[in-house]
Amino acid sequence: QVRLVEFGGGLVQPGGSLRLSCTTSGIIFRYYTMGWYRQAPGKQRELVATITNDGITNYADSVTGRFTISRDNAKNTVYVQMNSLKFEDTAVYYCNARHVTLDYWGKGTLVTVSS
Repeated sequence: QVRLVEFGGGLVQPGGSLRLSCTTSGIIFRYYTMGWYRQAPGKQRELVATITNDGITNYADSVTGRFTISRDNAKNTVYVQMNSLKFEDTAVYYCNARHVTLDYWGKGTLVTVSS
């Protein structure tokens, strides 16, 4: 059974930082492109960042320079370090694992940026 579980969401003030992690099971993690997506209230789910199996990263323009995605293949875990958080970063953040036609999602973790 494939499981993706996100951790690390919470309430943070503008300008603050959070680190999200996503642990996986049931997949051969090192083969997968891993990603973080987010969905704000009333909006569609959007890309935050992805990292391929060989470490190539891609970021949404809105987070470039503030967020960093990384992976630890030994721990079957992907991370996103989020710095300089803004009100508009408030959303449910979802972990994604993708390989060819296989596509798996976590249930999400809520990040709220508020003063």
